[in-house]
Amino acid sequence: MIELRIERAACNGCGICVESCPTDVIRMDGEGRAYAAYPEDCQACYLCVFDCALEAISISLAKDARASAVSSR
Repeated sequence: MIELRIERAACNGCGICVESCPTDVIRMDGEGRAYAAYPEDCQACYLCVFDCALEAISISLAKDARASAVSSR
């Protein structure tokens, strides 16, 4: 299981994460802050994590997801 976390207090609303997400998981809310609209579609590509200058986004993999990612290589 992939867990995408966006720390809203750290988000400045630049929208770079929305543009960098290839699966359209991240959206902006009415307050101009990023949120995970479709977290189940996250593929853990880490583009949003790398592109966020404020380090407001993190992705973690549950143990079972890490095992399946390694075995599929």
